[in-house]
Amino acid sequence: MERLKRKIDEYLVEWKKNKNRLPLIIKGARQIGKTNSIRNFGKNNYKVFIEINFALMPQFKSIFEEGFNVDNIIKRITLKMPTIQIEEHNTLIFFDEMQECISTATSLKAFKEDGRYDVICSGSLMGINYKEIESNSVGNKEDYIMHSLDFEEFLWAKGYKKEVIEDLYNHMLDTAPLSNMMYDVMLSNFKEYMITGGMPAIVSRFIENRNFSGILQMQQQILIDYEEDITKYAGGLDKTKILNCYRKIPVFLGNKNKKFQISKVTTGARSREYVGVIEWLENAGIVNVSYSMEHPSLPLKGNYNPDNYRLYFADTGLLIGSLDEEVQEDLRNNENMNTYKGAIYENIVSDMLVKEGYKLYFYRDDSKKIEMDFMIRDKDSLIPIEVKANNNKVNSLNNLINGSIYKDIKYGIKLCNKNIGFNGKFYTFPYFLTFLLKRYLKEKVR
Repeated sequence: MERLKRKIDEYLVEWKKNKNRLPLIIKGARQIGKTNSIRNFGKNNYKVFIEINFALMPQFKSIFEEGFNVDNIIKRITLKMPTIQIEEHNTLIFFDEMQECISTATSLKAFKEDGRYDVICSGSLMGINYKEIESNSVGNKEDYIMHSLDFEEFLWAKGYKKEVIEDLYNHMLDTAPLSNMMYDVMLSNFKEYMITGGMPAIVSRFIENRNFSGILQMQQQILIDYEEDITKYAGGLDKTKILNCYRKIPVFLGNKNKKFQISKVTTGARSREYVGVIEWLENAGIVNVSYSMEHPSLPLKGNYNPDNYRLYFADTGLLIGSLDEEVQEDLRNNENMNTYKGAIYENIVSDMLVKEGYKLYFYRDDSKKIEMDFMIRDKDSLIPIEVKANNNKVNSLNNLINGSIYKDIKYGIKLCNKNIGFNGKFYTFPYFLTFLLKRYLKEKVR
């Protein structure tokens, strides 16, 4: 099958065009397509492409043994790869699985100052100690955070062109409902994306087979692989505690308020004993953390409770894989998914927002009977987002918009299975348009 087109492809081309480019570190969870994207870019844009995987080729760790002089590093690489003809200013060196050789980070300053060779690094976020890397390479690298496929990349995989995406976006800009045919087709694509998620191998299999055969098994295998990586890379943290939290994510998402509570992870668990665990899971790219706002007002970053949060899977396909086959079957057939229906829609919206670059926040005030799934912002206002699994009333959204004490809130957004519209208070968009929200808010609301 033809290689999947990814957004990082264009980013890498632009990176190469920059005369002052720095060595690049591609961050991201396992199995999201980092290596394939970098390899494709290197082979198509450089005369010489050198790929060194420190996990599969541990003998290359010795290239830094005598320090970080670039000529010495190149000499040692060519001793181990005698057939390589390195060419200055037309060679890309790709250090993969850099978590297996932290000295790679220290070498980036030398490569930057030398300037004759381009360098890209990558590795599992689970294994990379970024505090150590930052101290070794501060000011000498550029970071790019990569995710599994977003919905737009999924549409590309299915053959949709830029013109279709622009048509969807223009309907948003004009607040014009989509045609019934367009709506039904995109909703069908979106439901496929909900089931498969964005892991490249899974999407490729789905596109090739045109059915869901084997998808659940692949998702479950990735979940098992992640557990094995946690056991391997947890470092100084208690591996059992990380696994306990990781395995309980679907349980808390199935609860009404979805709050993740350490005290309920296991009998006798205390928050102080789990310090660093959630941060580790987030840094590993496994989960997205949504924090509770103290009050629905700006700024977002200085107005949340770090001890009150919800955890979502960073890829909704893995949430599906963590549930039983009956739930997945219900989703395929658009049947009732019981307590997990709202969780699945919330999870995929959280996933889509993060892939657009948003941090996640929610708001809950039981005294006023207000619960808001997500809070984002445009240039000068706070925007509550309510995700509805069913097309029910949006009392919380109305209360926040109408409430005189919420001065930073001027309008809201409702995401549901309903066409585009605006009632003077909030915009209604179908779930599948969430991937265009950031662009829309930049251009529509000025």
